[in-house]
Formats: sequence, C-alpha cells, structure tokens
Amino acid sequence: MVSRGLYCRRRNVNGQRALHMELSHNLPNAEYRRFEGMREYEAVIDRLIPLTLRTIRIFDRSLARSYDSAERFDLLRQFLLASRVNRVMIALHDTARLDRECPRMVLLLQQFSHAVSIRETLRPAKLVYDPFVIFDASHYVHRFHYDHLRAAQGTNDILGAQQLIDRFSEIWEACGPAVSANVSGL
Repeated sequence: MVSRGLYCRRRNVNGQRALHMELSHNLPNAEYRRFEGMREYEAVIDRLIPLTLRTIRIFDRSLARSYDSAERFDLLRQFLLASRVNRVMIALHDTARLDRECPRMVLLLQQFSHAVSIRETLRPAKLVYDPFVIFDASHYVHRFHYDHLRAAQGTNDILGAQQLIDRFSEIWEACGPAVSANVSGL
C-alpha cells in the first residue's frame, strides 16, 4: 500500500531541481493499492462492508453472483440493521436478470425498501465502464474496466473516495428507477 497523505512534484528552486512535498489534505493513514483478480475484488468488498457507518454506493454493469451469496447478504443485512439512516445505493447498466440471479438482493430490497435503492442507467451513462463500490466517504474499491480484472483499493482515502462519489452522483442523476420493492405477479 502507498500512503496518500502526501504527494510529490519536481520543482526548480534557484535553478536546481528539487523534490517538493505538499500536503494533500487527505487522512494521514490514507492508503492506495492496486491488485488483480475478481476473488480479491469481492473479498475487499466483504472486508469493507462491516467498516461502513452510513452509505454504500455500488456502480456496475450488473450485480455479480457474489451479491447473492449468504455471506454478502448477511453483511449487508447487518449493515442495514445497525442504523435506520444506513443506505445502499446501487446503479447498474443492466437490471433485467437481477430477480433471477440475485434473489437475496431483491429480498434485501423488499425488507429494507426505505434504505436500499436500485436504479438502471439511462443512455447517457451507458458508456461508463469502470465499476466501483464506495464505503462512506473514505474507503473504496475500483475496477478500471468491467471486462478486466485490474482494480484498486483506497482505505481512509477521502480524496479518492470523493472523486468516485462525484462520479457516482453524476451516474445516479443519469439513472431511472429500475427495481421496485413491490412484488408483482398474478
């Protein structure tokens, strides 16, 4: 992991190149690391859910089957039970298979309809291709493309998390309601 509390740049001082360190206004224990692999990506999500105090924001092409695992369901359920103000916001490109592939997530939506929102991106946002999950405003995991396994994790990285929160807000604005907590049928 690399500390994100300071950043460096080269600067000419009296005709000489010098390394100049500046404070980035990040938390002193901010860390950033890159990794490869879907298993590790999913494991990082499972490790960060219990550390979250208020909001989990998820953006992806569609929800992976790991969101239907009993472990992930329990982690999200415990998070939502911890406080009435806790929220899970999910923006997806494709929600068509959600009820078939992630029935536990639909159950979570039904049980916590006040706290879980699932939206589908509209045309302007369909070109966004880098999935990420933001935990509160300080932790995140970010894949650089949904077809590739390269990813990054930020821990206590409020600057990196804020950039992703801003992107998520733009995506959220370019979404329409997708999945309702109501059960429909004949």
